[in-house]
Amino acid sequence: MAEKRAEKCAHKGCGKTFTDPNEDCVYHPDPPVFHEGQKGWKCCKPRVLTFDEFLSIPPCTTGKHSTIDDTAPEPTTKSQETEDVAPPPKPIAITNGDSKKTSISQRPQAPQQTTPAPSAPPPESESDDPSITIPANKTCRRRGCNATSSATTGASSRQEEECVYHSGQAIFHEGSKGWTCCKRRVLEFDEFMKIEGCKQKKRHMFVGKGKKDQGEEALITVRHDFYQTPTTVIASLYLKKIDKHRARIEFSSPDEISLDLPTTDMKRYKSNVPLFGPIDTSKSTSKIMGTKVELTLVKLDNDSWPTLRSDEQRTSEITQVGPAGRA
Repeated sequence: MAEKRAEKCAHKGCGKTFTDPNEDCVYHPDPPVFHEGQKGWKCCKPRVLTFDEFLSIPPCTTGKHSTIDDTAPEPTTKSQETEDVAPPPKPIAITNGDSKKTSISQRPQAPQQTTPAPSAPPPESESDDPSITIPANKTCRRRGCNATSSATTGASSRQEEECVYHSGQAIFHEGSKGWTCCKRRVLEFDEFMKIEGCKQKKRHMFVGKGKKDQGEEALITVRHDFYQTPTTVIASLYLKKIDKHRARIEFSSPDEISLDLPTTDMKRYKSNVPLFGPIDTSKSTSKIMGTKVELTLVKLDNDSWPTLRSDEQRTSEITQVGPAGRA
C-alpha cells in the first residue's frame, strides 16, 4: 500500500504538515486585524503590538486540516484599494508691479514626513544548539521562513538545509505591508505572508539556544492587583500567553486558590494562594485573558480586604466600589 504524501495545512495559525486528513487542526478561522498599531485576529480577543507577538497568539478553533484556505474573506475597504490623495492645490496668478504674473499655491505645502523604522529587537540566537533535540512540526523561528521540522530532522539530514528569511521587521503603514529589509509592499495580508525572504543562511533555526533540558521556567511570583465591592473581590494576576488548554484554576477551599498556569513560551506559575478572607467556592469564577487571569471571588461575609493574600503586608488603602457594607 502506497504511503500517503505529506501535505501542508493552509489554515492560518496552523501550517503543519499532515498525512491524516482526520487529524485535529488548531487554527484561526477569521482574517487578521491591524488597527492603530494593534495586531490580532478577528476570531479571538488578544491584541498585541509587535509582529512576533502577533504570530505567537494561540489559535482559537479546533477543526480538521485542509489544503484549502477557507478563511472568511476580509471586507475590502476604500483605504485598501487605493489611498485617498488630496488633489494638488490650484495655482492662482498674482500681478506684481512689473506686470508679470507669478503662480503660487493657494496653501503652503507641509514638509513631507517620513515614518521612522521600528526599533530593532534584542539580538537572538543565530543557530540551533546541537545538543537540543528538535521536535517534529517545529516552525523555523526566522521571520518569513515558515519551514517546519520533521520527525527525521537530525544533524545528518540538516546538511542540505537552506533557510530563506527576512532579517528586518514587519512594517504596516497606511494599508501597505512589507519588511524593513526589502522594498516590496503589498496590500493583502496573505500576499504579505508570501513575500519571499531576502536573506539566505545554511540550516533553519527551530529552537535557538533554548534550554538544554527543554524544561519550563518556573515563575516564583506574578504581578497582581484587585478591587472589591461589599460582596466580591475582583483580582487580576498578570501573565501573558497562558495556555488555556493546560491551565488549571481550582477554588480548593474557602481560604485558598490552587493555580497552575503554564504558558506557550515555556513558563509556568504554580502556587497555592492563601486568601485574606473566606470565599464561596461554588459561586467564585475565573477567566483567562490575553495578558492576565481575572478572578471573581464571592465573599462569605461583607468584610473589606486590605490585601488579596493573607500572607501579604497590610496597607491602609482599601479600594472599594459601591456602598460600604454594614457592620
